[in-house]
Amino acid sequence: MRYAIYFTPERDDPLTRVAANWLGRDPFTGTAAPAPAIGRLSPAEIAFHTAAARRYGFHATLKAPFRLAGTETEASLIKAMEVFAEGMAPVVIPQLAIRQIDSFFALVPEAPLPELNRFADDVVVAFERFRAPLSETEIERRSPDSLSPLEFRNLYQWGYPYVFEAFRFHMTVTGRVNDGEAPRIRGAIEEFFGAVLDEPVAVDGVALFVEPEPGAPFHVQSYHPLGRRRERKTA
Repeated sequence: MRYAIYFTPERDDPLTRVAANWLGRDPFTGTAAPAPAIGRLSPAEIAFHTAAARRYGFHATLKAPFRLAGTETEASLIKAMEVFAEGMAPVVIPQLAIRQIDSFFALVPEAPLPELNRFADDVVVAFERFRAPLSETEIERRSPDSLSPLEFRNLYQWGYPYVFEAFRFHMTVTGRVNDGEAPRIRGAIEEFFGAVLDEPVAVDGVALFVEPEPGAPFHVQSYHPLGRRRERKTA
């Protein structure tokens, strides 16, 4: 079993609902949805291009999937997430944009947000004690020879290459797409997500995702809104 700490909007948020329909699965409920047909893209094509992202569910990685340290339990992790979330302030992304990162499509902030990066840094550090060390197999799965020196150091120290200076907030919506297919896929994403991409997105919660066994779909185990301690202090 592996755990991950992700951002995803709340279960009934319009962005969550659209993304679940696009990916074909809702990680909150496990409910599958048939792939849509969009323009000239058939449901089979969309299902193919979203397969890799579907297993993980709609999310932005904050603490990448990890096995639980032997000194910790799921209950202790959830409790720590509750405490952490209560003391953190939400961050608002004014607008999302569609970008290709290493040939897969993702939704990213239209402009840099240093406060969002700081929040992600805090998550990485705060929950490091819950992460079991990577096995050699897990390290090899990350293709360490292809990483930069910074990414390689992050992998060994933090269990994931893309943290701190290497972090980039993104919410993946496809697998890898070749250059020939990219314009069609981008057009389909723009059409399907539509006006929801023009709305601000509040990063106002953290979710504990669980992979019950290797290769199984990730699902939301618990969801923790940010800032409740601050709300109580100002009430």
